[in-house]
Amino acid sequence: MMSRPRPLIASILAATSLVSCGTPEAEGPPPLSEEALAAVTGNAGAPKDQLARAVDEVFTAEGVGETRALIVMHDGEIAAERYGAGYDADTRFIGWSMSKTLTAVMIGMLVGDGLLQLDMPAPEPRWQRSGDPRADITLRHLLQMRSGLEHSEASDPLYESGEVRMLFLDGRDDMADYATAQPLEAEPGEQFEYSSNTTVILADIAARTLTRSADPDTRRQVVADYLKARLFDPLGMDSVVPEFDRSGTLIGGSLIHADARDWAKLGELLRRKGSHRGEQLVPRSWVAQMTTPSPASPQYGLQTWLNRPLEDSEAEHPLFPDRAPDSMFAMIGHMGQYVLVSPEQGLTIVRLGHSDAAQRKAMLQELADIVELYPVRSDR
Repeated sequence: MMSRPRPLIASILAATSLVSCGTPEAEGPPPLSEEALAAVTGNAGAPKDQLARAVDEVFTAEGVGETRALIVMHDGEIAAERYGAGYDADTRFIGWSMSKTLTAVMIGMLVGDGLLQLDMPAPEPRWQRSGDPRADITLRHLLQMRSGLEHSEASDPLYESGEVRMLFLDGRDDMADYATAQPLEAEPGEQFEYSSNTTVILADIAARTLTRSADPDTRRQVVADYLKARLFDPLGMDSVVPEFDRSGTLIGGSLIHADARDWAKLGELLRRKGSHRGEQLVPRSWVAQMTTPSPASPQYGLQTWLNRPLEDSEAEHPLFPDRAPDSMFAMIGHMGQYVLVSPEQGLTIVRLGHSDAAQRKAMLQELADIVELYPVRSDR
């Protein structure tokens, strides 16, 4: 084989070198928009540009669904706040299952008042008939979603789901009557079964604890007044609109509405272990109970999701234990409603919007990017 002339080889090498020198560096992230920068306040508690970009990604990244509101609070101050087109600070958002955590707070206040007991049989008259095995269901069982009552949440077809039938079909006029009529499918306390119907039972118990009246208007009023006086007014949660069924029972598993800042106020109350401006609105011990894992499910407390790792590392987790402290907990609602609370980081993050199951997984990773900007501090 003929050898290539050395001058030709040299020229090829020189040309390659010139091309290499002229290759542009890998492009960095695009400049932040004015909207992205404006979302971050002077109390960011993290590098502002990094926070602005992480917040922006929750709204603009592909495959995360539609984010309608996002609030990041750090050490009690708003670090970032942003809304999607058509939404603002005055918009009320349905909480869906985030409402469950609020219902648990109400139950906790009644326990603190000495009107209910956590480990006594739930005061449900229907279950107290002689020989009824449901008499062994305790308030704790209901709060931890391990009552044993027969239920199917979001089953297929959807119209056969227990919560759909209760909310919109044969149970809609008296939801607690429908929910408490279900038979047992497991021994009380034995297994975890997520159930919106269970939370309506808790709301009914609250109403019957506050009044003996069966009049729907009276039941609505006493529960609304109790929440307003004991929780909403002290916290300044002026936007909250709870819905009730025709029998006067709070639809406490799904239909409570509030603006993003008011959802953040509830998260902040729990981050501060039930205390607000020196007043203990919710017993500190109750918040500890809410964030203690259930014996039947390490990722669930009392109507509250926990960031605890699962025994099966491959199992789907509702949060992200690999990217945030175990002590983080959350209110989680249908289609991507979240209030994340990380006490060790001084964080409360509210994300409201519309994301399907696949989009929620991607969106959660964007929220995790925000969480990771804040250090864990031992003094919290």
